[in-house]
Amino acid sequence: MAAKEPARGRGGMVTSPHVQASEAGARVLREGGNALEACIATGAAIAVLYPHFCGLGGDAVWIVADPDGRRTCFLGIGQAARQLPERSGNEAGIPLRGAGSALTSACVVDSWGHAHAYSVRHWGGTRTFASLLDDAIGFAKDGFPVTASQAFWLDFREAEAVRWPGFAEVFMPGGTAPEVGAIFRQPQLARTLERLAADGPRAFYEGPLAQAIADGLRAAGSPLTAVDLAETRTREEAPASLVYRGVELLAPPPPTQGVTTLAIMGILAHFDLTALDAGSADHLHLCVEAVKQAFLDRHGLADPDVSEQQVDALLDPAHLAARAQAIDIAQAQAWPHVFRTGDTVFFGATDAEGRSVSVLQSTYFDWGSGVVVGDTGILWQNRGAAFSLDPGHPNVLAPGKRPFYTLNPGMGLRDGRPALIYGTQGADGQPQTLAMLLTRLIDFGEDPAQALAGPRFLLGKTFSDSRDSLKLEADAGEAVFETLAERGHLLSPLTAQSPIAGQAGIIRVNADGTLDGAHDPRGDGTAIAVDADMSPAK
Repeated sequence: MAAKEPARGRGGMVTSPHVQASEAGARVLREGGNALEACIATGAAIAVLYPHFCGLGGDAVWIVADPDGRRTCFLGIGQAARQLPERSGNEAGIPLRGAGSALTSACVVDSWGHAHAYSVRHWGGTRTFASLLDDAIGFAKDGFPVTASQAFWLDFREAEAVRWPGFAEVFMPGGTAPEVGAIFRQPQLARTLERLAADGPRAFYEGPLAQAIADGLRAAGSPLTAVDLAETRTREEAPASLVYRGVELLAPPPPTQGVTTLAIMGILAHFDLTALDAGSADHLHLCVEAVKQAFLDRHGLADPDVSEQQVDALLDPAHLAARAQAIDIAQAQAWPHVFRTGDTVFFGATDAEGRSVSVLQSTYFDWGSGVVVGDTGILWQNRGAAFSLDPGHPNVLAPGKRPFYTLNPGMGLRDGRPALIYGTQGADGQPQTLAMLLTRLIDFGEDPAQALAGPRFLLGKTFSDSRDSLKLEADAGEAVFETLAERGHLLSPLTAQSPIAGQAGIIRVNADGTLDGAHDPRGDGTAIAVDADMSPAK
């Protein structure tokens, strides 16, 4: 499929999975706001507009950098309840839905507050926190047209969703799932957002609103309490980094899988991809095999407060060289990995000063735990289901512990300045998609729209295919399928531009200061440039 033209401009850019969310952020930039302020507005809007993938009851991971040398991560990750339910010891696992999966607090709202404070402190931000929620409040109160994505995931889960506490009343008004284009309103959520606008982001965690949230969680059967909410805080930590072809790639540290993406790129650095064709069987094979090698080290990633994390060892050049040497260019290796599902949204922004932000927000699975908290309109995440019940596992469930996290936004720096802002939906698929996007951008010189339109792969199980096969989009071409099959890959074709291959976004800052960017053709999103010299690219 031919790529659309990217959005282009010079005064700033926002990309997100929804046109109205991108516009909320772009408006902030047009009014003189900075990239952090734009991302708060975008994040709040998308929490309303994409309720199936993110919301106030979820978490967020941010990467923030500027031309003055600042680079940091905001880990807006909730922790497990202090008072966990007793377990019999013979349970198969943590429930995937319902109150039994609502085991971790939600940190996304606190991350918005942390981002706002950082903006004021370091970037001269002048926008009030309340003003950045205006669009989100309007969408919740006045409604918005249901997207194809929301309708698909509600239809897909409708049979089980009717059993989720409080869910049907909010998301299936009148007892039926709204159709694409129908106006969908969330008045309870609007009131919650108005409380946050009036009282500030910590109102979610302390005070009357926090107590109402705690009461609603308890009534649904969750072990989370007001104390757990009050203890929920965003961590600010240095990003992990690795230089690939002269571009310094930044990724969030554990408990996220950011180091896995960096390791994939460090392995690929040992191969001359420029001698290949983008999207060729050789290109795909090397990316697939690099993913397999990097995932061998991923099992130990966990909360560094509880389990020591050897990030330097995982990214050690000698270790990555050994992983690269284990790749056979002519033969596929096995995929000994238990796949994790999960959905999320990526959005990012850069402003006229080059200050840049890359963010992922999530409630883990589509529709999270399914638990709507009391009369707040908040859909809570099921991130607790990411824990293990194996006492010897690094990610074993424990009171106050943060789970392993697939959220993996990224940023690339050239000469210390933000040059690439990128990220994708897709849980375990995130590092895989990012490997394809980064090689297309850096090795093959494609623009963001071209890189996003290229065929992609996904290793492992999906909700529609339980085989540990290599899912590959059909537009890779018959010859590529044949060659990969000859090399031993067990292939499952996906339709071209399949939503299963992730919904990614990219902003590129060029050497002359111009910007180009796009959001995935597989979704509903767009990139919007401030002072654009052409229409936004969808």
